[in-house]
Amino acid sequence: MTLDYQLFDADNHYYEATDAFTRHVDPAMAKRTMQWAELNGKQRLMVAGRINRFIPNPTFDPVAKPGALDAYFRGQQAGEDIRAAFGELDPISPAYREPAARLALMDDQNMEGCLLFPTLGVGMEQALVHDPEAAHSAFHAFNQWLDDDWQFAYADRIFAAPYFTLLDPDLAVAELDWVLERGARVVVMRAGPVQAPTGFRSPGDAVYDPFWARLAEAGTLVAYHSGESGYHRYAEEWGEKGEMEAFRHHPFTNITSADRPIYDTIAALICHGVFARHPGLRVATIESGSEWVPTLVRKMRKSFKQAPCAFAGGDPVQQLRDHVWVSPYYEDDLIALRESIGAERIVFGSDYPHAEGLADPAAFVNDLDGFDAAEIRLIMRENARGLVHAP
Repeated sequence: MTLDYQLFDADNHYYEATDAFTRHVDPAMAKRTMQWAELNGKQRLMVAGRINRFIPNPTFDPVAKPGALDAYFRGQQAGEDIRAAFGELDPISPAYREPAARLALMDDQNMEGCLLFPTLGVGMEQALVHDPEAAHSAFHAFNQWLDDDWQFAYADRIFAAPYFTLLDPDLAVAELDWVLERGARVVVMRAGPVQAPTGFRSPGDAVYDPFWARLAEAGTLVAYHSGESGYHRYAEEWGEKGEMEAFRHHPFTNITSADRPIYDTIAALICHGVFARHPGLRVATIESGSEWVPTLVRKMRKSFKQAPCAFAGGDPVQQLRDHVWVSPYYEDDLIALRESIGAERIVFGSDYPHAEGLADPAAFVNDLDGFDAAEIRLIMRENARGLVHAP
């Protein structure tokens, strides 16, 4: 199918410059945050003094071709040798690191705009949860780099999302004020409970209300993007140990908790009253799939029938439909997602230029069997566009 209008992609990525975390870091915090080291002739990223393996090649040069793992993620190709599945690597393209070059590529892709997310950045928080001061320092340096190299709303078409941690609520609000002053229209966080020094906390804890209130007041989108959520701790209880590494397949972890972080997070925002207290807040779930949505809807519907007074803000399913937009995997059951939240809350995301995404972002439309033309336009353009543009 070809479209006679421009796309708005809810899930695009850059590949970080090698100094993304180090360009602006306070020198006094360097050893507690990010550093580069050479190991066996290769550049390796150190986080809090340890080699970090979230991304096997954190320099991203060379890098996989966009969509190289499409068949693997559709379950059509076995990945016994995942390195072979990547195929031939390419020198990194300027469009992956420079906004002007990216705009030219977007023009070729018939793409008006996109939400732009980290590749490396979404996997760094877990390594710093033990040291909130270092975590906030590292991500402030990262957001300064992002503003330098991409800006937060480049040409009113590329909407780069600064990264946020809630480890220290006051520092999170200060960082939010900083990015809002510079025009941020979307922020990105990881799903899961906040691993605060005093213990795990829900994002619905009242201590975070000033943060949510500021976002709601500004009309700024909150995007929960998949990454290193720390949920491997549950697999460890079953004897499966090891830190998260992109593209390393752990069947038990994947089957039991692949979408658990986002399921739990959205349930917490609703059950713990965040949307009731902050009715202007909007949330998008990115690169977390959509298989969790029908299950959450079913369980919330039952719980509400059993004890409607337990839910601040009323019907939890309606709260989901009012406040949450979902970017599904293209291989998901998209009809089931529409039945759960409606086409008005589905946003397409290509994950471009990642290997696990689509080589051509517009190809997402080919998986929208059973949707009519009006619904397809909502999914491929209007829904995501409306999240960062005023009505």
